[in-house]
Amino acid sequence: MFDALKEFIGTGIWPPTTAPTDSLALAVAALLVEAARRDDHFDPEERIRILEILRRAYELTPEAAAELLSSAERANSDSTQLYPFTHVIVERMAPDERVQVIEMLWETVYSDGILSPDEDSLIRQVAGLIFVSDRDRADAHQRVLRRLGLG
Repeated sequence: MFDALKEFIGTGIWPPTTAPTDSLALAVAALLVEAARRDDHFDPEERIRILEILRRAYELTPEAAAELLSSAERANSDSTQLYPFTHVIVERMAPDERVQVIEMLWETVYSDGILSPDEDSLIRQVAGLIFVSDRDRADAHQRVLRRLGLG
């Protein structure tokens, strides 16, 4: 955040034009990429949705969101485990913020209009790893369905 503030002071441009180098933003983005890839199809709709989610969550420019997504794709490809990402989230986010991550995951998997069993399983697994209860996960699911006009 301090880097963003320094950039604003130096350039007068807000939001910042560069992607956050923060490990938390990268961890969240990497989980969104994992959700999109979970059904073996990283569709353009999913990519667009992730970019929208990142722009909204971190107040990024389109270029900065694209840079963060690119970094997240590399981080996701380099990792065989969810733990490095979920650990950062548990350490740095409050419980209600972790529920928002689950909402972001639901929004990502529904962007192609289909929820696969593997996607549902991933969200269940991530929720457990970041200590989001089954009830909160289910409530987040229902909120996303309503917001997307699917439920």
